[in-house]
Amino acid sequence: MLTLGHSDARTDSDHKLVVVMVGLPARGKSYIVKKLKRYLSWLGFQTKIFNVGDRRRLAGSTDEYEVSERGSSVRLQRATKPAKPAHEHAYAQAPAQSCVDCSKPEAASSSAQLAAPCAQCETRHSSTFFDPDNKKAKQLREQVAMEVFEDLLRWLQAGGQIAIHDATNSTIERRSALINRLRSETDVNLLFVESICTDKDIINRNIRLKTQSPDYVGIDPDVAEADFRARLRNYERAYRPIGAAEEKHDVQYCKIIDVGKKVIAYNIQGFLESQVVFYLMNMNLDPRVIYITRHGESEDNSVGRIGGDAGLSANGEKYARALARFIDRRRIEFSAEVDEQNHLMAQFMASGTASGNSSEPESESSHASSHSTDYSSLLRRVKPDFEIWTSMLKRTMETVEHFDPQRYRIKNIRSLNEIYAGKCEGMTYDEIAAQFPDEFEARQLDKFYYRYPGIGGESYADVVLRLQQVIVELERIRHSVLLVTHRAMARTLLSYFMDIPTTHMPDMELPLGHVYSCEPRPFGNFLRVWRYDADADDFEEIDASTTLKIRYPKIVVADHRGPASPASPARQHQHQHQHQGQSQHLHKHKHKHDHGHGHGHRHDALPSPADTPCPATH
Repeated sequence: MLTLGHSDARTDSDHKLVVVMVGLPARGKSYIVKKLKRYLSWLGFQTKIFNVGDRRRLAGSTDEYEVSERGSSVRLQRATKPAKPAHEHAYAQAPAQSCVDCSKPEAASSSAQLAAPCAQCETRHSSTFFDPDNKKAKQLREQVAMEVFEDLLRWLQAGGQIAIHDATNSTIERRSALINRLRSETDVNLLFVESICTDKDIINRNIRLKTQSPDYVGIDPDVAEADFRARLRNYERAYRPIGAAEEKHDVQYCKIIDVGKKVIAYNIQGFLESQVVFYLMNMNLDPRVIYITRHGESEDNSVGRIGGDAGLSANGEKYARALARFIDRRRIEFSAEVDEQNHLMAQFMASGTASGNSSEPESESSHASSHSTDYSSLLRRVKPDFEIWTSMLKRTMETVEHFDPQRYRIKNIRSLNEIYAGKCEGMTYDEIAAQFPDEFEARQLDKFYYRYPGIGGESYADVVLRLQQVIVELERIRHSVLLVTHRAMARTLLSYFMDIPTTHMPDMELPLGHVYSCEPRPFGNFLRVWRYDADADDFEEIDASTTLKIRYPKIVVADHRGPASPASPARQHQHQHQHQGQSQHLHKHKHKHDHGHGHGHRHDALPSPADTPCPATH
């Protein structure tokens, strides 16, 4: 049956969660959904988004489908219909005559107007498709939503943990149907998340971005915007916010108003639900950049020792001085970029057009040159609330000694300390292989969950939990931050911001001398990367799409008789299988080893692993 809260004694890991989004179009639901999925996946929960709009677009027109019901599962069956000539589906071309669905409102009385939708609009779904009085279209929309919900439940039954139903779900009728459908499911919790936006500027910006959606491919932006606003008016006629109708079912819900400025939580009882609500309370849209870099080279780095608390080498000191100059310059450049982006967005919204027909602001690279920027005037306008976070270890604190404390707030945070290697602290990997051969091999077979031997030894799974509060704080703050930390910490942080699976995280190549810039944007986090050039004593921007490489090390077997040797084919296969099939989540982890831009990039997919192996590292 539907579990509305946790009234029994079983652990939260026995339960699954369905997050049902609610809200009008252009209210930021997709933005919330993508961030939430990324966060929950990073924590180790099997999470998936089920988008009703994508399925609706596949459904085509109401004339092309007939509805049938089979038991409790609703399926849409394509009706038999003669195929249309290919030329009638040329989306990129405007119709020869204006049609009732895609023409501008002022053209409605034109004698050239078609009496029925054109071939493009039959599958594009114009505003009339969302008219609450259009009974046939409404029936199709409801059935598509329920079909997606059935897919969602099947995925949960197959082993998923958190499923997100991404749709408007804006009527009491639809939400009641979802509640009733879940009553027959065992150990499935339900959480409604309603996104409400009263900020006209945000709504108008989102509407302009919506004109670039698949519904409006090849359509003039002005026509697309007029149609979407008509669609929005249709939704507003039928929209009913979450309230008493849902409360009588004792459901859990959360209302996010103006992207987290106000949050209303009702009847939140479960652990997973609490994780979701706590995270959603800490969102904001303020322009800012999260810079992540490793400390300068340390004395231990130069000899290959892991852990410890060594100070910087001469090379590390040189990097520290260059880093301070670089961040000073980037602060001013980013302020200019924000001003330019705001100007472009104002023009975009005012004119109804954007260069390149793209929903992304113009790339920063065209505005980042120091030769074209008046630094003297911008310096006075740069806000002083830029923070620098380091670990409590000497090599990170020494890396930031050249920053002006009057212009930067520097914080030392223990959670950013390097992964603790227990008995292996201060050793080289050759020494670990010789003294702890079983541990050396075990770590290579399961690098994410392996925990170093000895008191306080950690795994990457432990590091994720340690950094959870750091991530939430980075989502909450409204200004830029530079994190000067360590390899394992940088891997863990970047895997969150760039949505890289945790099973790949320990094998990310993040060498010294690189600065990674993550800029939150409506479509996700925009990545830029700079590399330090010691000869020039300055930073150069490099292609971000090639930097977050995953290099799997060769599996070697160490023993007491001599140097490490390659593993057997069987052990190599076991390692590869674990990387491909690992699906545990962190809260159910059983620790097995308790022995004591111009080049900016949006990571929608992980780069392919490189063939060249690298040495085992933190």
